[in-house]
Amino acid sequence: MKTHFAGLDIGGSTIKCMLVDAAGERCGGIVEVRSHVKEGYRRTFGQLREAMALLAQNAGISVDGIAAVGLDVPAPCSNGVVWGKANLADDWVGTDIRGEFSKDAGVPVFMTNDCNAAAFGEWMYRPEHDGGLLYVAPGTGLGGGLVLPGGVLYEGNTGLALEVGDLSVPRFEDGELPVDGRGRKGCLEGWVSLMALRRQLAKALAKPENAQHPLALSDAPIEEKAFKVRDFAEHGDALAMSIFALQANVLGHGLGDLASILDPGLIAIGGGLSETGFRDWFMSEVRKGFAERAMLPYQNCPLPPHAPTTRIEWAIGGDGAAAYGSARKAMQLVVGERGHG
Repeated sequence: MKTHFAGLDIGGSTIKCMLVDAAGERCGGIVEVRSHVKEGYRRTFGQLREAMALLAQNAGISVDGIAAVGLDVPAPCSNGVVWGKANLADDWVGTDIRGEFSKDAGVPVFMTNDCNAAAFGEWMYRPEHDGGLLYVAPGTGLGGGLVLPGGVLYEGNTGLALEVGDLSVPRFEDGELPVDGRGRKGCLEGWVSLMALRRQLAKALAKPENAQHPLALSDAPIEEKAFKVRDFAEHGDALAMSIFALQANVLGHGLGDLASILDPGLIAIGGGLSETGFRDWFMSEVRKGFAERAMLPYQNCPLPPHAPTTRIEWAIGGDGAAAYGSARKAMQLVVGERGHG
């Protein structure tokens, strides 16, 4: 009898995989296999089948006991079709990946993008919470996802909703609107992302007062220096902290605008910053930015006892949130589950 559901989180370097049972409980730990997405989707299908076999083995079941699969991809997609290349090979674009893998694996397949899956997984990890949840993940770019009250993943008309990095930010840097990795001026991702950090670091290191900073004296490329900024911030380095303070403030302002539009109730921030030693300080800076920008009703109810209307917290799902979310969506696909189950 097929009673298990697999979630396969396809990334540029690894594929993180998780199995849940008919009650939605995790079976075994996370399985990771190397990702070769740039070698084509057919090659990746072989890796996905390998991952499913490992998941089944760890759970002590046959791979035939997997009733459905949830896939998430690091690219825009609609109804199982990838719309943009991102870090994938050319043959992914325009292909019905969901349909092709369903034929390949012989089971129903659900598919969404990675941030949508992580948002749903984050909601499912919080059984005490039945309201909405907005998920944002600063990383190389800035992704997001939204789960509506009751546990309905909101993907929009074509599955392309919640590109939160596109939010307009009318804030200037040296008299210009910053540009993000895709050449767009004046958007949130142009301020809050690894791409933005590289630009902000280069500008900071060019200032005379920072000429003797270890990163200014290094011959490493800016991409390598940017990866070291977090290490400097862990030790309270003033330059590093100033950059993260700026990103936190702008992110808080952006979340204030998103709260006015979505009224999510709960905002969960994912990504690597959640694992740093300065996470509490960073969160306090985000909340300060939010308080500066958000309209008062989106901070606290105007009626006594003035309860908070928007909470901002770190995500709790970690690296497995997207795989778990994909597995639970696969479960929904078969059993029509709603809510936490």
